[in-house]
Amino acid sequence: MASSKLKNVKNIRLRKPKLRKKRINKTGMPPGTLIYQGAERTDPLRIHTLSYNEGLLEEDDSSTVDECFALKKADRKTWFNVTGLNDVGSIEKLGENFGIHRLVLEDILNTEHTPKIEVYEDYLFFTLKMITLGEDKGIESEQVSIILGDNYVISFQEKEGDVFDPVRERLRGQKGKIRARGADYLLYALVDVIADNYFVIIDAYGDILEELEDEIFMEPREDHLQVVQQSKRDLIKLRKSVFPLREAVLFLERSDTKLVKAETAPFFRDVYDHVLHVTESIESFRELNTGLKDIYLSRLSMKMNEVMQTLTIIATIFIPLTFVAGVYGMNFENMPELGWKYGYLAVWIVMLAITTLLIFYFRRKRWF
Repeated sequence: MASSKLKNVKNIRLRKPKLRKKRINKTGMPPGTLIYQGAERTDPLRIHTLSYNEGLLEEDDSSTVDECFALKKADRKTWFNVTGLNDVGSIEKLGENFGIHRLVLEDILNTEHTPKIEVYEDYLFFTLKMITLGEDKGIESEQVSIILGDNYVISFQEKEGDVFDPVRERLRGQKGKIRARGADYLLYALVDVIADNYFVIIDAYGDILEELEDEIFMEPREDHLQVVQQSKRDLIKLRKSVFPLREAVLFLERSDTKLVKAETAPFFRDVYDHVLHVTESIESFRELNTGLKDIYLSRLSMKMNEVMQTLTIIATIFIPLTFVAGVYGMNFENMPELGWKYGYLAVWIVMLAITTLLIFYFRRKRWF
């Protein structure tokens, strides 16, 4: 059972990246130059809007850039979910409509940022990593940038598909108090569902490493080391994505900005606890992963020692037999045993006796 499980794990973990990261050298360009830096995509820009208050919910999955600012109204909160960052012109126009600084737009278009938070006069800029498991069970990282305004939230994603469906269902079904609270609570809900999804990734890696450990103990193979190395890279990627998030969430919990109300701050403390738990798990798995490499090398060394021990036993048994055969294989005329009627039988008895005694000796020493 364990072997078949790990075989499946091995097949899905040894993979090649599907998308090539496009890195552009911006040396010498003026600050605020808007260039998309991320995986090469041709997805069109799409804006999904959810406008709501306690008694109203309006949803549109095909809003245009020009319509967005008009949808922002004082008597309701509005969530604009933007996908398709490769359309730089539309992102620039959207930023102009909402008064977003060009340096912020530059950070949104650069998908290689680590999680961070910046506070401006009229809005708050928050960027973090959304980690998911792909079809091949490999880690897929996507940058999510969020703008929090007085009564609106704008989230920017690289592509279609996310982990925000639970938040959408809560808004549609009036579950909890999300529709009665402000836009800052919506920001909390989005960050919280991303942080909760980290637990899914951590649990998956826990299963992978446990199965891998069992398999290495039973029978180490060359592909096991490849899985260990791939897991090491993924855990480093997770660490880079999650560790900086602690400080950003802690800032929201302790910040005195008017955009985050006092009644919402405790919820960010809960997110901080989740992120802290995830970071501790990542560190534990990194230590376990390092230990797996040591176990793999130790098991290979033990396996080699067992092979060498077997060869040594065989060689030790045949050394005296070779000596006896060599002595009686000499072509001297005056060897007394050559004329003896039972000489041949006696040599066989001696060799069998030597073999039996050596085998008995090695068994007593527990060499096999």
